[in-house]
Amino acid sequence: MSWSLRLARPEDAETMPAIEREAAIAFAAEPSVNPARTRSQADYARLIRKGHSLVTHVGEAMAGFLVAEPFRRELHIWEMDVAPAFQRRGIGAGLVRAAQIDARNTGFKALTLTTFRDLPWNGPFYARLGFEEVTALDAHIRLAGELANEIDDGLPADRRCAMICFLD
Repeated sequence: MSWSLRLARPEDAETMPAIEREAAIAFAAEPSVNPARTRSQADYARLIRKGHSLVTHVGEAMAGFLVAEPFRRELHIWEMDVAPAFQRRGIGAGLVRAAQIDARNTGFKALTLTTFRDLPWNGPFYARLGFEEVTALDAHIRLAGELANEIDDGLPADRRCAMICFLD
Protein backbone atom coordinates (compact mmCIF):
# COMPACT_ATOMS: atom_id res chain seq x y z
CA MET A 1 0.00 0.00 0.00
CA SER A 2 1.45 3.34 -0.98
CA TRP A 3 0.73 6.63 0.73
CA SER A 4 1.61 10.25 0.12
CA LEU A 5 2.56 13.06 2.47
CA ARG A 6 2.19 16.84 2.16
CA LEU A 7 1.80 20.01 4.19
CA ALA A 8 -1.68 20.37 5.62
CA ARG A 9 -4.06 22.80 3.96
CA PRO A 10 -6.88 24.75 5.67
CA GLU A 11 -9.56 22.43 4.27
CA ASP A 12 -7.83 19.42 5.91
CA ALA A 13 -8.96 20.66 9.33
CA GLU A 14 -12.46 19.39 8.53
CA THR A 15 -11.34 15.72 8.50
CA MET A 16 -8.86 15.79 11.41
CA PRO A 17 -11.30 15.57 14.37
CA ALA A 18 -12.89 12.40 12.93
CA ILE A 19 -9.49 10.74 12.46
CA GLU A 20 -8.52 11.75 16.01
CA ARG A 21 -11.74 10.15 17.34
CA GLU A 22 -11.15 6.96 15.30
CA ALA A 23 -7.55 6.70 16.48
CA ALA A 24 -8.65 7.18 20.09
CA ILE A 25 -10.25 3.73 19.96
CA ALA A 26 -6.78 2.40 20.83
CA PHE A 27 -7.26 4.09 24.22
CA ALA A 28 -10.54 2.29 25.00
CA ALA A 29 -8.98 0.59 28.04
CA GLU A 30 -7.62 3.89 29.37
CA PRO A 31 -10.23 5.31 31.78
CA SER A 32 -8.50 8.70 31.87
CA VAL A 33 -8.81 9.20 28.10
CA ASN A 34 -12.11 10.43 26.72
CA PRO A 35 -12.21 9.53 23.01
CA ALA A 36 -15.13 11.91 22.52
CA ARG A 37 -12.97 14.87 23.56
CA THR A 38 -11.05 15.92 20.48
CA ARG A 39 -9.72 19.15 19.11
CA SER A 40 -12.20 21.12 17.08
CA GLN A 41 -11.97 21.88 13.41
CA ALA A 42 -11.16 25.50 14.38
CA ASP A 43 -8.29 24.30 16.63
CA TYR A 44 -6.84 22.29 13.76
CA ALA A 45 -7.27 25.20 11.34
CA ARG A 46 -5.34 27.46 13.74
CA LEU A 47 -2.48 24.96 13.95
CA ILE A 48 -2.41 24.44 10.18
CA ARG A 49 -1.97 28.21 9.72
CA LYS A 50 1.30 27.93 11.72
CA GLY A 51 2.76 26.11 8.70
CA HIS A 52 4.22 22.92 10.22
CA SER A 53 1.33 20.46 10.04
CA LEU A 54 1.35 17.43 7.77
CA VAL A 55 -1.20 15.02 6.29
CA THR A 56 -0.94 11.65 4.62
CA HIS A 57 -3.28 10.14 2.08
CA VAL A 58 -3.90 6.67 0.75
CA GLY A 59 -5.60 7.30 -2.54
CA GLU A 60 -8.19 10.01 -1.89
CA ALA A 61 -8.60 9.20 1.82
CA MET A 62 -6.73 11.11 4.51
CA ALA A 63 -4.90 8.38 6.40
CA GLY A 64 -3.28 10.44 9.14
CA PHE A 65 -1.93 13.76 10.24
CA LEU A 66 0.52 15.53 12.53
CA VAL A 67 -0.09 19.06 13.82
CA ALA A 68 2.71 21.09 15.36
CA GLU A 69 3.33 24.60 16.60
CA PRO A 70 6.54 26.62 16.96
CA PHE A 71 7.68 27.67 20.41
CA ARG A 72 10.85 29.70 20.09
CA ARG A 73 13.53 27.22 18.96
CA GLU A 74 11.35 24.14 19.32
CA LEU A 75 8.52 22.67 17.29
CA HIS A 76 5.87 21.06 19.53
CA ILE A 77 3.80 18.15 18.22
CA TRP A 78 0.29 18.60 19.60
CA GLU A 79 -1.31 15.61 17.91
CA MET A 80 -0.36 12.78 15.60
CA ASP A 81 -3.01 10.29 14.54
CA VAL A 82 -3.42 7.58 11.93
CA ALA A 83 -6.86 6.21 11.10
CA PRO A 84 -7.18 2.60 12.31
CA ALA A 85 -7.64 1.27 8.76
CA PHE A 86 -4.16 2.56 7.89
CA GLN A 87 -2.22 1.84 11.09
CA ARG A 88 0.87 -0.39 11.30
CA ARG A 89 2.07 0.58 7.83
CA GLY A 90 4.76 3.12 8.74
CA ILE A 91 2.55 6.16 8.25
CA GLY A 92 2.92 7.44 11.83
CA ALA A 93 6.71 7.04 11.72
CA GLY A 94 6.72 8.74 8.31
CA LEU A 95 4.81 11.70 9.71
CA VAL A 96 7.25 12.08 12.61
CA ARG A 97 10.31 11.74 10.36
CA ALA A 98 8.88 14.36 7.99
CA ALA A 99 8.28 16.68 10.96
CA GLN A 100 11.91 16.14 12.02
CA ILE A 101 13.10 17.09 8.53
CA ASP A 102 10.80 20.12 8.40
CA ALA A 103 11.93 21.29 11.84
CA ARG A 104 15.62 20.85 11.02
CA ASN A 105 15.26 22.60 7.65
CA THR A 106 13.47 25.58 9.20
CA GLY A 107 16.00 26.12 11.96
CA PHE A 108 14.38 24.52 15.00
CA LYS A 109 16.72 22.91 17.51
CA ALA A 110 14.29 20.24 18.76
CA LEU A 111 10.87 18.62 18.46
CA THR A 112 8.84 18.19 21.66
CA LEU A 113 5.64 16.43 22.69
CA THR A 114 3.81 14.95 25.66
CA THR A 115 2.59 11.36 25.73
CA PHE A 116 1.97 8.23 27.77
CA ARG A 117 5.36 6.82 28.71
CA ASP A 118 4.16 3.20 28.97
CA LEU A 119 1.90 2.59 25.97
CA PRO A 120 3.78 0.89 23.09
CA TRP A 121 2.35 3.26 20.46
CA ASN A 122 3.29 6.30 22.58
CA GLY A 123 6.53 6.66 24.57
CA PRO A 124 8.36 3.61 23.16
CA PHE A 125 7.25 4.51 19.60
CA TYR A 126 8.71 8.03 19.90
CA ALA A 127 11.88 6.70 21.59
CA ARG A 128 12.52 4.54 18.49
CA LEU A 129 12.35 7.75 16.45
CA GLY A 130 15.00 9.56 18.51
CA PHE A 131 12.96 11.16 21.31
CA GLU A 132 14.13 11.08 24.93
CA GLU A 133 12.07 11.61 28.06
CA VAL A 134 12.61 15.05 29.62
CA THR A 135 13.55 14.30 33.21
CA ALA A 136 14.64 17.80 34.26
CA LEU A 137 11.27 19.51 33.86
CA ASP A 138 12.39 22.44 36.01
CA ALA A 139 14.69 23.32 33.11
CA HIS A 140 11.84 23.07 30.60
CA ILE A 141 9.02 25.22 32.00
CA ARG A 142 6.79 25.07 28.90
CA LEU A 143 6.67 21.27 28.89
CA ALA A 144 6.21 21.15 32.67
CA GLY A 145 3.23 23.48 32.25
CA GLU A 146 1.74 21.33 29.50
CA LEU A 147 2.02 18.22 31.68
CA ALA A 148 0.39 20.11 34.56
CA ASN A 149 -2.51 21.08 32.26
CA GLU A 150 -2.95 17.46 31.21
CA ILE A 151 -3.01 16.30 34.83
CA ASP A 152 -5.59 19.00 35.62
CA ASP A 153 -7.64 17.54 32.74
CA GLY A 154 -7.59 14.12 34.41
CA LEU A 155 -4.67 12.32 32.80
CA PRO A 156 -2.55 10.20 35.19
CA ALA A 157 0.57 12.07 36.35
CA ASP A 158 2.60 8.90 36.88
CA ARG A 159 2.09 7.76 33.28
CA ARG A 160 2.51 11.02 31.36
CA CYS A 161 5.85 12.37 30.20
CA ALA A 162 7.36 15.06 28.03
CA MET A 163 9.76 14.00 25.29
CA ILE A 164 12.28 15.86 23.18
CA CYS A 165 14.17 15.04 20.00
CA PHE A 166 17.25 17.19 19.52
CA LEU A 167 17.97 17.98 15.87
CA ASP A 168 21.50 18.10 14.50
